[in-house]
Amino acid sequence: QVQLVESGGGLVQPGGSLRLSCAASGFTFSSYAMSWYRQAPGKERELVAIITSVGTYTNYAESVKGRFSISRDNAKNTLYLQMNSLKLDDTAVYYCYAKAPWSRAYWGQGTQVTVSS
Repeated sequence: QVQLVESGGGLVQPGGSLRLSCAASGFTFSSYAMSWYRQAPGKERELVAIITSVGTYTNYAESVKGRFSISRDNAKNTLYLQMNSLKLDDTAVYYCYAKAPWSRAYWGQGTQVTVSS
């Protein structure tokens, strides 16, 4: 069955960095566009970054442009999110998301990122 397992979250001070990973299994990872979403307490889930199936195109929410970088390793079936210059407002649960035009969407269980001094 399809599994998306996020890791790498934790507690970090403002200005710090974290690298999230999402290990995928149960589907042809290299055929799916992948995204990171996040949901802060009391807020709706929002798109953070997206990457095409072969990694040739990426796009970011305005709030993270220049600070976050999405990437993927199709040989390892893994998605990444490098987060630099973290701010208090980046505190959220971060989710991995997989979607192809012919398929339903898949979500990971999420990993908590807390930015606090």
